Amino acid sequence: MNRKSFLRNSSLAALAFAASPSAKAINTPAREAKAKTNDALLRPLHFAGPKIRLAILGTGLRGQSHLSLLLRRDDVEIVAINDVDDYMLTRAKSIIAKSGKKQPQVYTGSPYAWQDLLKKEQLDAVLIASPWEWHKPMIIGALEAGLKYVATEVILGITLQDHWDVVKAAEKYNANVMMLENVCYRRDVMAILNMVRQGLFGELIHLQGGYQHNLQGIKFNNGQPNGGVGCEFGEKAFSEARWRTEHAVHRNGDLYPTHGIGPLAHYIDINRGNLFTTLCSFSTKTRGLHDYVVRHCGENHPSAKVKFKLGDIVTTSINCANGETILLQHDTNLPRPYSLGFRVQGTNGLWMDVANGVYVEGQSKEDEWDAAKTWLEKYDHPLWRRYTNEAEGAGHGGMDFFVSHAFIESVKRKTPTPQDVYDAAAWSAITPLSEQSIELGNATVPFPDFTGGQWMYRKPTFALNDEY
Repeated sequence: MNRKSFLRNSSLAALAFAASPSAKAINTPAREAKAKTNDALLRPLHFAGPKIRLAILGTGLRGQSHLSLLLRRDDVEIVAINDVDDYMLTRAKSIIAKSGKKQPQVYTGSPYAWQDLLKKEQLDAVLIASPWEWHKPMIIGALEAGLKYVATEVILGITLQDHWDVVKAAEKYNANVMMLENVCYRRDVMAILNMVRQGLFGELIHLQGGYQHNLQGIKFNNGQPNGGVGCEFGEKAFSEARWRTEHAVHRNGDLYPTHGIGPLAHYIDINRGNLFTTLCSFSTKTRGLHDYVVRHCGENHPSAKVKFKLGDIVTTSINCANGETILLQHDTNLPRPYSLGFRVQGTNGLWMDVANGVYVEGQSKEDEWDAAKTWLEKYDHPLWRRYTNEAEGAGHGGMDFFVSHAFIESVKRKTPTPQDVYDAAAWSAITPLSEQSIELGNATVPFPDFTGGQWMYRKPTFALNDEY
């Protein structure tokens, strides 16, 4: 099957519009179990300002998580939802019923029912939580329908041209496209941002991050809603295994870079005084997914005959205009605990999340790590200090509240989103660029400037205070 056919067929086969969220760094239970916690009624959140009318495209497990959180807010009205999977829609309607709020209009029955939604509903914003291959057409469809605010789960698009198309559409319609990269709002990540901006680490030199998470049980299951162990993917599978695993069959690159690169980009002001300039990627052999199938279902299972293209570990190096280097790793096929592998190193010290340590020259004991906890508490970001109570109970340790809050407040105030389309494109384009580099024998490839030179003049906008 060629790549174009794969994208078309896997899109139509992706019956459950369930985007691919990360898990919180501490614990990563099964998606179904996490979704059940999202069904719990949490206390309402009261915010000043107008109420916005919002639609959700994709009510899979990730869409349901967003739905649960947004239903708590008294400044948001969910007027429409869209999916093609009756099971997921039933779950979504149950969540809404428990909230006591009015049921929205449901658009279903066709993979393109979302187009009817955009034509018929009067909306202030749309949130997209569909499989990756639907993000570009849905974003551009929303912009063409006149919407000025679109929130999308990661990834932005499949090909490099997809990313350019979204950027040009946002520019054409003078609209805001925000990627819902929640790790940028993780509490420790934001405390480190506070430390970076106060100069604790000196001038930044090198940064590391990635997505290091055993997804074997996400890429395969038994096809049942209980998420039991199995070796099915594609049409026979449940939730993400219906569509996400196909990417591992047909693609080789860093398929999920934004959890790592988003926070790092904020630390060094990418697109706002700094720029990614070149990229080079390497991929290991692929063994993990095949071994998982054989271990659980035997060597005669049909999935054991599949040749997976995605290397078990993909390593990407990025150079920046201001001289920093970045190392990213995508590691989702092998047994391992969850980690994003952050390292932020400057002329005066560093933070390493795996070591759970901070070292600051002149303040730490010579050649010894300080426990990160002391530093993180001291430099807790003002956003977390202000909204700790509101974030309680929100997904992924509370960081889902902050990324959602930033988008909603931007819509209400009619201001640019703190993470914009240029950020989304730069972070997400790492995927097709890494594929290109590996395909070319690990060649170094140029990184496009999606800002068209404006990076030299744009100023940082992310988390500058305790507003949003």
